[in-house]
Amino acid sequence: MKNGTTISTYQFFSMIVLFELGSAIVVGVGLDAGQDAWITVLTAMLAGLVLYCVLYYLHSHFPSDTWIAYLQKVLTVPIGWFIGFLYCLYFIYIATRVLRDFGDLLTTSMLTDTPLMVINLMMVLVIVYVLFHGINVLARTGEFFLIILFFIGFFSVTLIFSTDLYNIKNLLPILENGWIPVLRQAFPVTFTFPFGEIIVFTMLFHFLNKKEMGFRFGLLAISVSGLLLALTTILYIIVLGVDITNRATFPLLTMVGKIQAADFIERLDALAVTVLVVAMFFKVAIFFYAGVAGISELFKVDKFQKILPLFGAILVFNSIQIAANFSEHLKEGLEVVPYYLHLPFQVGIPLIVLGILLIQKKMGKVKNSSSLS
Repeated sequence: MKNGTTISTYQFFSMIVLFELGSAIVVGVGLDAGQDAWITVLTAMLAGLVLYCVLYYLHSHFPSDTWIAYLQKVLTVPIGWFIGFLYCLYFIYIATRVLRDFGDLLTTSMLTDTPLMVINLMMVLVIVYVLFHGINVLARTGEFFLIILFFIGFFSVTLIFSTDLYNIKNLLPILENGWIPVLRQAFPVTFTFPFGEIIVFTMLFHFLNKKEMGFRFGLLAISVSGLLLALTTILYIIVLGVDITNRATFPLLTMVGKIQAADFIERLDALAVTVLVVAMFFKVAIFFYAGVAGISELFKVDKFQKILPLFGAILVFNSIQIAANFSEHLKEGLEVVPYYLHLPFQVGIPLIVLGILLIQKKMGKVKNSSSLS
């Protein structure tokens, strides 16, 4: 435990839910599966639960270490150090991508005359400020905002079902073309984004104050996140229809913009933007923390706060340079990142580490193992 910092199980749960919703609730997931998109989300969620079991099993053998640390213990220091460094770059790169999602969301929906640089800079300044006070401050913030988001979500869903906006028949026929289109959408794209991104929490496991509860609360958080994303996808389809949902850049904003109840409740875009900003804030912050804390650990920097401003500046600059426009950014995120970055870092390397660890256990080389609970 570093500097006595701890995270409660509820804080851990809150952070995972907010993280998993993140940018996934912004751009939608599995939508190319048409009216079966919600099945795609649930299928990918099941794979995410299996991945979490693998990651927490690995952590159970090194309960006081980060992913960066036990990579070096399992793979030897030179190899583990290098792969750990690649993970740090991966975490910061994904933080950059989510920050770009955030900036494009606001510039296209509300702050149309505000430069992208200014919006992203404001977000990063807040993130750096929060992280400067420690990861536990971010965790306590998550407790509060999760309740706010649940309230907004419940309010919005109630309004939708109190109007005639929805058409349940948009969900039919279920599995019209069988399971193949669903599985193609679930793997790898929907699995890797957002469920496979749970790999970043291997940098936070060691902060848990009740490690024996981390496994169950993590599975619960992923399940809740998956169900919420599936429910949101169902709402997109029954309110907007498959065609509009697929063509909408930000389906949530399009859907909420249609709500009009009691002749005076309308233009609820601000509520949707609030949900998106909060969820994306936590996703960027957690990925950014994991990358900076990992670099601090690898290069023996006594406090990661010392390098926060530098990497914050890099984060802002890269978020502007990462793509010429949002279409290019989205295309790269769907066609390149899942195959060449997400799969190796989320699945490939953890499975290799698991295999080596099991061999070492058989040979009696792993001394500090503990059972998964």
